[in-house]
Amino acid sequence: MHIGFNGVISEMFLKDLAAKTHRGLEGRVRKGKSAGGVSYGYRVVRAFHADGTPVTGEREIDAGQAAIVARIFREYDAGHSARTIAAGLNADGIPSPESGKGGDTWGPSTISGNWKRGTGILNNELYIGRRVWNRQTFVKDPDTQKRQARLNPPEDWVIEAVPDLQIIDEALWDRVKARQAGIRMDMNPAGVQNDRPTRPENARRPSYLFSGLLKCGCCGTSYTLINKTRYGCVAARNKGEAICTNRATIEREVVEDRVLIGLRDTLLHPDLIATFVEEYRRAFNAEAAGADAAREKARRDLTQIDKKINGILAAIEDGMYQPSMKDRMAELEGEKVTLMRFLAESPEPPALRLHPSLSDLYRTKIRNLSSALQDPGLKMEATEALRGLVSGIRMVPDAEAPNGHHIELAGELAGILALGEAQTTKPAASAGLRSETMVAGVGFEPTTFRL
Repeated sequence: MHIGFNGVISEMFLKDLAAKTHRGLEGRVRKGKSAGGVSYGYRVVRAFHADGTPVTGEREIDAGQAAIVARIFREYDAGHSARTIAAGLNADGIPSPESGKGGDTWGPSTISGNWKRGTGILNNELYIGRRVWNRQTFVKDPDTQKRQARLNPPEDWVIEAVPDLQIIDEALWDRVKARQAGIRMDMNPAGVQNDRPTRPENARRPSYLFSGLLKCGCCGTSYTLINKTRYGCVAARNKGEAICTNRATIEREVVEDRVLIGLRDTLLHPDLIATFVEEYRRAFNAEAAGADAAREKARRDLTQIDKKINGILAAIEDGMYQPSMKDRMAELEGEKVTLMRFLAESPEPPALRLHPSLSDLYRTKIRNLSSALQDPGLKMEATEALRGLVSGIRMVPDAEAPNGHHIELAGELAGILALGEAQTTKPAASAGLRSETMVAGVGFEPTTFRL
């Protein structure tokens, strides 16, 4: 009985001690201090208070490591994989976060980590000035006696803003998160999209500029490389003539050249650009006019309400107070607050970004696009952006056509324009422009054309 009693008391003491320790750490975090550990990019502050006691729980940015963090985020945003980034860091001889802990090289997991648990360089929210604590709990496996991490519910997380520790701007962070989400979608995690198992190779980067975008004009299935250099209909070769009779093939480099030339000389014809700019300007002005009319009406109503409130106040000062005035004042004040909120939440329409001379400058923009695709430093980012703008390429076999094929192209005209900007390699969604999906085909120009 004595041994059993002491065991129960000891277990209660340990649980109480754990709860007190957890509560103490939570208090430190809520005061903006660290609860333990040093993330890559930061160092412990070594200093003393005025009374001679040491400063504890404070972190500051390590400029050298912060530059590496920024480099990782920029390269990942540019389209590089975690494996490629790690190889580059190792090639440059940059020490990893594991230096001195049994390892001194970078690996993909150090960069990617686990997005759910917030591990890895790309998932550490401290880099955008937000400290997240109590994300997970460690429990001991009774069989192996090893600790295992268990993710806590989001409502139990403690999140505090620490803007002085921000290294990455939120716009870059959001782009990285969006790319990670896209890769997870391609990998089909846990069979969410269908019954297939998780396959990391499904998220691999396309081998060539238009891989996966080419479709057979006869049966609609994919055009794939049937050898090292030529595309052909996969259904005709794998399923027989009962499914598709298209046995025509075309060289990969020819397809890429014709599509790029078509973008430059046909799809972006000056007449098309001029029409697009004019339609955009008309739609923009119509929307801006409606917004201005609503704001002007709100201003007039607000002026009338102020006059009524001043009239009631003047009557009260003259001794003409009536009990009904109180209710009327409350009603007017409520209407005033509503109108002021509307004006605050409805800013002035932004200035029109498309310049009237855009149709005269489009050739320069397309030259910039072509240069970006040839520049080794920009090729990967420009290729990803271009693939996001070209939604489909239809291969129509025709023995009399060049290379035995007509090519029909569908893409986003506004996005392609934005892609040609000297310092812009992102689709229209990130460039702040509206995008209209247009198809190169019959009726798109006064005469029928194909690429």
